[in-house]
Amino acid sequence: MDIEELVIYIKEGKGRKDRISILPETLIKELQTLLISKDGDDFLFESNRGAKLTTASMQKMFYKSLKLAEINKKASFHSLRHSFATHLLENGTDLRYVQKLLGHRNIRTTQGYTQVTNPTLKNIKSPL
Repeated sequence: MDIEELVIYIKEGKGRKDRISILPETLIKELQTLLISKDGDDFLFESNRGAKLTTASMQKMFYKSLKLAEINKKASFHSLRHSFATHLLENGTDLRYVQKLLGHRNIRTTQGYTQVTNPTLKNIKSPL
């Protein structure tokens, strides 16, 4: 994480690819508070035993959070990725930047998200 640059570096994400993502400014204060109590080699988010979190542990926390929030719609980690891309496009982010953030090699893979949302079409008002 680079708090000053608002960037998150993801190593060996989906498909064992390295990626870059955006760090929301709204999380900076909370992250800085967490970082104060950590040593350089410590995990920022760790398991109950102090080890790195596994995918299974994070998925359990995700599903528990959905239940606590009373969200009954089916969701997964991939849903979060899909929502992230969709919101970026709705906010007018260039498709090539979304491609880079998602780690897609082919722009056509990213173009699939444009079928879900098109901010320009949403701004058109009916003449009727």
